[in-house]
Amino acid sequence: MKIPLVMLVVMALATAAGAQQSSTKANQSSSHAVSGDSAFAMKAAQANMAEVELGKVALQKTNSDEVKKFAQMMVDDHSKALDELKSAATTKSITLPAAIDAEHKKLSDRLSKLNGAAFDREYMQAMVEGHRKVAADLRKESQSGSDADLKAWAAKTLPTVEAHLKQAETVNRGVHSGSATH
Repeated sequence: MKIPLVMLVVMALATAAGAQQSSTKANQSSSHAVSGDSAFAMKAAQANMAEVELGKVALQKTNSDEVKKFAQMMVDDHSKALDELKSAATTKSITLPAAIDAEHKKLSDRLSKLNGAAFDREYMQAMVEGHRKVAADLRKESQSGSDADLKAWAAKTLPTVEAHLKQAETVNRGVHSGSATH
């Protein structure tokens, strides 16, 4: 009689431990969803700040009318997107970064040392790569984000970023073929 009672106690403890683990995992999942949206907002803020800063560098460094036009569009559109993101983040008590991260700073520093056609090629290649990544992040957030406001911001911003990507690809082809307008 003692063995079955011991087994019953062990089974009851195992079941209780399993239920507690399930509850902990569910809590972690819901907090991960919030942190996932926060991480998205922080990453999106970094990308927008970088586009603005790199656009300002491009306005000073390029001689190409096409690159200047693109760079001004980056400054204007990404400043607006960043302002909208800041507004959404504030209502969620998400503190966005105040400056670009080390990766974007390194790119800015590298580009700042270039001039003319060399600058144009590197800048436009970075714009293509950056906009591909940002479009993928926005697409993911707009489809599977947990926070309705951030999800809506991502859905609203995605078409603009996709248009930027197409424009970046066009200008990039031009600067790499040597046909950019100077």
